[in-house]
Amino acid sequence: MPATPPLSRISPLPLSYDEPLRLKVIELHVWAVSEGLRGTEAAQLFDGLCQRLLDAGVPLWRAFAGMRTLHPQWGGYGYTWRRQLNTLEPRQFVRGDEYEGGILNSPIGYLIRQGEATAGAASAAEVRPRANLRRRLSGAEAQLDLPMLSDLAAAGATDYYAEVIRFGDVGDASRGTGIGYSFATDRPSGFEDDHLSLLKAVLPAVSLAMMTHAGHTIASSLLEAYLGADAGRRVHAGAIERGAVEKIRAVLWFADIRAFTAIADTTPGEVVIEFLDEVFETLTASLRPRSGEVLKFLGDGMLAIFPFDDATRDQVCHQALDAAAEAMSAVDRLNATRHEAGKPVAAVDLVLHLGEVLYGNVGAVDRLDFTVIGPAVNEAARIETLCEPLGRKVLVSADLAAAVGYDCRLVPLGQHRLRGVREPRKIYGLKLG
Repeated sequence: MPATPPLSRISPLPLSYDEPLRLKVIELHVWAVSEGLRGTEAAQLFDGLCQRLLDAGVPLWRAFAGMRTLHPQWGGYGYTWRRQLNTLEPRQFVRGDEYEGGILNSPIGYLIRQGEATAGAASAAEVRPRANLRRRLSGAEAQLDLPMLSDLAAAGATDYYAEVIRFGDVGDASRGTGIGYSFATDRPSGFEDDHLSLLKAVLPAVSLAMMTHAGHTIASSLLEAYLGADAGRRVHAGAIERGAVEKIRAVLWFADIRAFTAIADTTPGEVVIEFLDEVFETLTASLRPRSGEVLKFLGDGMLAIFPFDDATRDQVCHQALDAAAEAMSAVDRLNATRHEAGKPVAAVDLVLHLGEVLYGNVGAVDRLDFTVIGPAVNEAARIETLCEPLGRKVLVSADLAAAVGYDCRLVPLGQHRLRGVREPRKIYGLKLG
């Protein structure tokens, strides 16, 4: 059994604290734990911390908290508090070189590198060393040796403190990798020792409280990214039992890239992935503002739904038709750009159908899929096989055509037999351009 760290090594209340400071630390700890148990949002929690630090006599002028996250689009979140505005500015940072470069060149980036270098220094019975720094920004002791410090000094800051609180092992991002904090004051004499002692004592508890929200946000974001917004919310809310489904009515969107096998057989793998990413993003972009839900990408295909009820049916059906027209125009523009660059282009077949489906968990006990099943789904896939022989990019079922009042953009294409469907089905084409 590993040795238990001595109390003096883990206590957030060093015995050297005088009574007034100990009371302030205890008050902030109780508040932070309570907020964490409530699941308070990180922005609200950090704003509350800054306000309480001011009330405790810490002369804050500017404060920042930032953390990485697991999300395909966002690399991290940041919260900047400014006393003169008495408000908090939340930000989301897009993944990419600009974001990574910003971290690399910041004081917090410096601390992250320092922390990684010393991560193995502590034994199992010791507390991992905390990475922090203090810089005076004015007077004879000014030390403007890191990017950003000169800007803060020019804006009126006199003293600066930063610290990184890590979560778990380095490389484990399942709950967030940690939080970077910075605090600046414009008080002429800078921070006092008690001010910094209070910050150092309370940041671990505040970080645990913020981690509660960060973990929830990471899980929610990943579920939405991999399952779709509605399906992700349902799973996160507890819809996890195998076979638990409900009947919904929806417009079904089934898209497929024509002759994809030939493209994949003659194109390098990384180029194929880039090709699929661009095509799927182009198609999905038309769904986002119209409440369309992408359920899955099926290799070179895509299944999405537009759920509706009696009150929203007409509006949703028209929105689905508009989304299809917009998507095909966007694919044409994408193909023109790709052709000029000498890249493979996409011929996309798209079908819109309307029907009742079962929506929920289907699969094995240890591997589930949150999707839609039913005859309407199969019928949409069968209709898609008619796109090429009928010379149409977008086909619409008779059910949807009736729901949109036989929109003037729809062209009747006669009745056609579908594999596995007993009766012939009327099919319509969507005029484009």
